[in-house]
Amino acid sequence: MHKLSLDAEARLQLQRAKEASAGRSATTVYGGHEHTLRQTLLALTAGTVLAEHENPGEATVLVLGGRVRLTSGDTSWDGRTGDFLVVPPSRHALEALEDSTVLLTVAKEV
Repeated sequence: MHKLSLDAEARLQLQRAKEASAGRSATTVYGGHEHTLRQTLLALTAGTVLAEHENPGEATVLVLGGRVRLTSGDTSWDGRTGDFLVVPPSRHALEALEDSTVLLTVAKEV
């Protein structure tokens, strides 16, 4: 069994994002390339965008802190602390509307 404080890890990753030139930081908290399920804690400073990209499988975003915007084509969904966003099965992007931390969960298609 493995235990991790997402609150503590979110604070650490947000601090790292603020120090990074790209304005973002991430760490895998569960799974990885060798697993079907992968959970990644992402921290983004305000205005940072994860450019449009393909979805590698089913995915969700749980907003741990801040506000983000998930876009796909002409559609967008705003999320704030506590919101759960289902990532569409198409190209999409994620923008931090303010300093934010999210838990990205992806189940890769096999």
